[in-house]
Amino acid sequence: MGNLCSLLKPNNQLPPTTKKRSSNAPPLSSSNRWSRSRKEKLDDAALREQAIAAAILYRQHQQQNGGSLKFDRSTSLRYPNGSSKKNANTLPRSSSSRARSLTDPLLQPHQLVNQGIKVDDLETNHFVLVHGGGFGAWCWYKTIALLEEGGYKVSAVDLTGSGVHSFETNNITSMSQYVKPLTDFLEKLPEGEKVILVGHDFGGACISYAMELFPLKISKALFIAAAMMKTGQSTLDIISQQAGSNDLMQQAQIFLYANGNDCPPTSFDLEKSLLRDLLFNLCPAKDVALASVSMRPTPFAPVLEKLSLSDLNYGSVRRFYIQTLEDNAIPITLQENMINASPPEKVFRLKGADHSPFFSKPQALHKLLVEISKIP
Repeated sequence: MGNLCSLLKPNNQLPPTTKKRSSNAPPLSSSNRWSRSRKEKLDDAALREQAIAAAILYRQHQQQNGGSLKFDRSTSLRYPNGSSKKNANTLPRSSSSRARSLTDPLLQPHQLVNQGIKVDDLETNHFVLVHGGGFGAWCWYKTIALLEEGGYKVSAVDLTGSGVHSFETNNITSMSQYVKPLTDFLEKLPEGEKVILVGHDFGGACISYAMELFPLKISKALFIAAAMMKTGQSTLDIISQQAGSNDLMQQAQIFLYANGNDCPPTSFDLEKSLLRDLLFNLCPAKDVALASVSMRPTPFAPVLEKLSLSDLNYGSVRRFYIQTLEDNAIPITLQENMINASPPEKVFRLKGADHSPFFSKPQALHKLLVEISKIP
């Protein structure tokens, strides 16, 4: 929904020397040893993060090209391997190589709420992650890794025309068509099995649509800086509340007219040079680079579609909202408006998070997902 309304420096190498260090020379200072140790840790974390991203891309590549993985072609799904339960009590490690701030600490076991509750004892330990407009399942790679390390089962879905899904975005004409990979996934769940739906950005409207269709298959719904509307509203109706107040969004939007300039736009894209300021203002540079080559246009018809949400179905699913306080795409005032208009069960505030907390605050976001999953 927020999608609507450098660098490498050459190392200065010292010239080689043939002199050996005198045995009487003073030892390396503790600050030098600390700097070297910290650099090695950051390098290890960066290599680990690259390996995770490469594994996800490899799986998606196999899926897209008819590989041996038994995944539906319309979705990018990741499931915990056989060792997940064995490692369920191990400490999650960060997928980010950036320096950690005090508002995004490495989680310690005693910091997790309801720590006496085991993951296997929850009503469901299965998260289904739904990306926002222009994004894809790829944007969740840090969240997937952290949740799986904690013993959770995770599925990340590519909506129609997103991520590695091959459908042409400009040919999408309805919400039902756009969210079909998600609704197909929920429809195939075994009877009695439930999931926790997580929607980001325009993904909030998508999970709302799914909640109306499959309320008995959804334990909880989490909205992360996402569109959360009332019945009869469209995402565009919500966006219009901030019309004129978000100049950056207006500057970034590029409307595409596949049916001709005299017809309504079929999709919209974002100006690459403005992506960082709009969506990733607090994200690591490498994640911004990943997004800049991975994002695709957002279909316009689903954004215009007004949803029919009933108290019996949509209203029966427990809703939780995670606010992103440094968001330039969906300002906190707009998030507050949606929350006040349709109050969820509980609201969480993610400090220091921009519009993409799965990149800017992966550990803090993970902590909230785990906390919400354990709310009885």
